[in-house]
Amino acid sequence: MVGLQPSEVPPTTVVKFLGAGTAACFADLLTFPLDTAKVRLQIQGENPGAQSVQYRGVLGTILTMVRTEGPRSPYSGLVAGLHRQMSFASIRIGLYDSVKQFYTPKGADHSSVAIRILAGCTTGAMAVTCAQPTDVVKVRFQAMIRLGTGGERKYKGTMDAYRTIAREEGIRGLWKGTWPNITRNAIVNCAEMVTYDIIKEKLLDSHLFTDNFPCHFVSAFGAGFCATVVASPVDVVKTRYMNAPPGRYRSPLHCMLKMVAQEGPTAFYKGFMPSFLRLGAWNVMMFVTYEQLKRALMKVQVLRESPF
Repeated sequence: MVGLQPSEVPPTTVVKFLGAGTAACFADLLTFPLDTAKVRLQIQGENPGAQSVQYRGVLGTILTMVRTEGPRSPYSGLVAGLHRQMSFASIRIGLYDSVKQFYTPKGADHSSVAIRILAGCTTGAMAVTCAQPTDVVKVRFQAMIRLGTGGERKYKGTMDAYRTIAREEGIRGLWKGTWPNITRNAIVNCAEMVTYDIIKEKLLDSHLFTDNFPCHFVSAFGAGFCATVVASPVDVVKTRYMNAPPGRYRSPLHCMLKMVAQEGPTAFYKGFMPSFLRLGAWNVMMFVTYEQLKRALMKVQVLRESPF
């Protein structure tokens, strides 16, 4: 049997909250270059004056970045990314079960799909509202092209980026793109959490798997694929809008219409492969780690409360 076995005591909300944030940070550390490649591919083509395609494919994008900007470039924005996950994933994933239970009528054996979708939308919107500044800074760093290892950078560091954006664009600049991000993360959270929840439940009910690593892996992979398919269009618009200088787009809708007019509808799925590779890998690493962390933390808590 792989990994720790389920604890007899259900994990508390605090354990889920801390476990989700920690597991998400671990997953981000391993998959961040894929996320950076996704951002570069998504913003490519928004400048009509560009002479040629700079990035081609996931691996090509990462190799081009390393060659032209240095080996650390795929991890540009990592600190802001970790800030984001500790505040963002802790809420949208760690509080999902609690919110789902809150919405479920008393006496019901199972939560309906509608209840799970509502819980996913709720925690996704809550997470974006709290963590949006970290997402704005992360995207700015990932989209920032710096030629050569000694090239100039607009921001000296993560904290300087927060200060600079607030000074140049106002406090509202740190919450730029909140509505498309809420839309995107409500979709992603529903696709990820609800799909994972349902697949895991069906696998356990059918006795195909026990509550261990293979069950978590299959459920997480399915969640990552569904999330990528449904969220890619909103994700591209969100990335373009958040990265744009003041005045380029009047609103997320204007960004979407301008993108379609200049590049066609296929622009909505720019960066799909790195998005899928990243979300698929991220979901597997996050959910597997999250399940093990919940069990480990509960075992520690039970041992601390034991009189022996």
